[in-house]
Amino acid sequence: MSLEEPEASVLTRQEFETFLDAAGTYREALVLRLCGDVGLRPAELTRLTIDDIEQVRIDPPRYLVRVPDDDAGRDRTAYLPTRVERELRRYARSNDLTRDDRIFTVTARRLQMLVSDVAERASELIGDPNLADVSTSDLRQYFAHTALIEHDVNPRVVKTAGGWQSFEALEPYLPEPSDAEIVDAFDAVERPSGPRSGIPQSGPAVSDDSVVRLLLAASDRYGLVRLDEDGYVERWNRSAAAMFGYRAGEIVGTHVSAFYPDDAVEKSEPERTLSTALEESGMETDGWRVHKDGSLFRATEVVSPLRDDRGRHRGFAVFVRDVTAAHDELEAARERRAELAELYAVARCHRDVTHALLESTDHEEVETTTCAALADGRAYDFAWIDRATVADHRREWRASGGIEPDVVEQVVPDKWREDESSVGDDLRPSDPVGTEDRSVIVADDVTATIDGESFEGAVARVSLAYGDTVYGTLSVATERQAAFEDDERGWLETIGHQIGYAIAAIRRRNLLLSDRVTELEVTCRDDRSFLVDASGQFDCRFELDSLVPIGESTRLYYVRLEGASPADVFVLAEADPGIEDCRLVETHEDGWRVEFIVDGSCPVVTLSEYGVTVHGAVFEGGAATITGDCAADADLRTIVDGLRAAFPDSKLVGKREVERTVQTAREFREGLEDRLTDRQEAALRAAYFGGYYDWPRESTAEEVADAMGVSSPTLHNHLRKGQHELLRTFFDEPDR
Repeated sequence: MSLEEPEASVLTRQEFETFLDAAGTYREALVLRLCGDVGLRPAELTRLTIDDIEQVRIDPPRYLVRVPDDDAGRDRTAYLPTRVERELRRYARSNDLTRDDRIFTVTARRLQMLVSDVAERASELIGDPNLADVSTSDLRQYFAHTALIEHDVNPRVVKTAGGWQSFEALEPYLPEPSDAEIVDAFDAVERPSGPRSGIPQSGPAVSDDSVVRLLLAASDRYGLVRLDEDGYVERWNRSAAAMFGYRAGEIVGTHVSAFYPDDAVEKSEPERTLSTALEESGMETDGWRVHKDGSLFRATEVVSPLRDDRGRHRGFAVFVRDVTAAHDELEAARERRAELAELYAVARCHRDVTHALLESTDHEEVETTTCAALADGRAYDFAWIDRATVADHRREWRASGGIEPDVVEQVVPDKWREDESSVGDDLRPSDPVGTEDRSVIVADDVTATIDGESFEGAVARVSLAYGDTVYGTLSVATERQAAFEDDERGWLETIGHQIGYAIAAIRRRNLLLSDRVTELEVTCRDDRSFLVDASGQFDCRFELDSLVPIGESTRLYYVRLEGASPADVFVLAEADPGIEDCRLVETHEDGWRVEFIVDGSCPVVTLSEYGVTVHGAVFEGGAATITGDCAADADLRTIVDGLRAAFPDSKLVGKREVERTVQTAREFREGLEDRLTDRQEAALRAAYFGGYYDWPRESTAEEVADAMGVSSPTLHNHLRKGQHELLRTFFDEPDR
């Protein structure tokens, strides 16, 4: 869209407001207003200074901007709306600009790119792809259309203020006059002149009582009030009586201030309105007005001075319309727009966090980039992540965004500090430090002073969890009204899960990609673990064979039990809320293989979720000894502190760095061949290539057995033992 392409659609006021909502910074909003409300070009903005603003009227204040000369040596004057003038000065003060400093110290091309960026965000905000192509030329077109069509400004004034060189550039935006407009325009030519005609003799002011009498009698949409020169009511129509609730005898002779609220009267608003209408030959205003019973309603008013045939002031005609319903709808729409803007800011923040997690390469970077992404948008003022240990009641690490880590304590609610200080031995392994569960906890009415600036808002906190492991807590603070409603709480819970998954995934990825690993040996004597507790009570031994995840927090444990009766262990397991089920799988000469279904934490699981590959775990005499390895560059202190946060009575007893051993495919195959007998290998090959394992089967067991010259039971025996050795080799189960 541009002035050279008038057939393109013009921005509506609602679309322009959407642009302002999409502006991410104060500078972006200011550039949009200077292009759309003032009609300046990007090149002119780069030369603009505060010294170019000139106040040309005092009461009410009015401003012009002397646009600096261009390369051709031309200069011009543009009208500067009062609200834009205030924003310009506020921007200059906040950036410590002098009167001679340029307001925008970038190139015109950069300002055009800035508008393009806002256009893309506005397009996403309301789902209209056409807005993504809006440029600075389109904003100037909006300025011309609004001035010419909506405000009916003289085209010569628009041409001068907008810097257009000819009327041809503006002509496409002036609509063709209708028949009625043509007749009305020339009606005064044929009408006889004179004092009895009722035609205004001086500008737009209304003349003579004849016109007023007709309006007072005819209008049922407007309250029409006739005031004398001093602002006292002389008469009004039935609509005004119904609107304000007075009878004519009650209101005639009363000053117009009776219709205004007390605070407006104290500010002399009625007198200022009449004086402005007289000075400017009429004015339009809106505001709150008062019924007879004292209730308020929203009204728009057009105040026009009345003059006689000699041009002498004889009073005022006030046209009043009750627009309460429209005002309420508009306010509701604005509130809804503000709510949607907040939701958009939160959604955008969610997207930024997701991008930050995808780009992070280690645990610390996950936390720092997450905090930066959360505090960078409009949704939150501050964000921080705490890692802590239950055993020592101390904070080991804090990442933050929008606030320095050592200042965070000023924002932390007192209740949270009390919760952290009261953490004791009764805390369950699945609990994060200082929280009761993994839902979002919110503290309202938090007040603090940060670097001399006051903060009054709410703070929310959520655990960063993966499975049964809690890596820390994320806290966010905002001064937004109605923050942390149900939808936002659900979103924060999702963020907590995302960060937990990202930390676990990064630790495992680093372990897989590392050529060198650190072998660890950890002991745990914390009876929060069922296997540690049971081995101590029965003075028995559990050795972990396998751990199979079957849900986010539920796992199958296969362990070998020695030194205690399975029945006694099962009785103890029934009393433990974390054990869902248990059964005896196999009996050996020296013990039993037992299965537990556990919904809860375990030292083995916690270490795994911190990126440790566990190779062995023995629970004996009330203590667990766990061996495994992690990436050589992993932060061992974080791993051990994470384990101690869930199981305080744990410690690292040994570590050493070694080269990772890699088994090739050939070595795997050769190892399997060593375990299989010739008959087992032959049976597996015959069944595989004969289609016994296809679905549907190409051969039955009888057909394969007949081809090998063995009985069907013999074939099944060879197949079963061969499959067992194959699976045992794959799962790397050691020989016993």
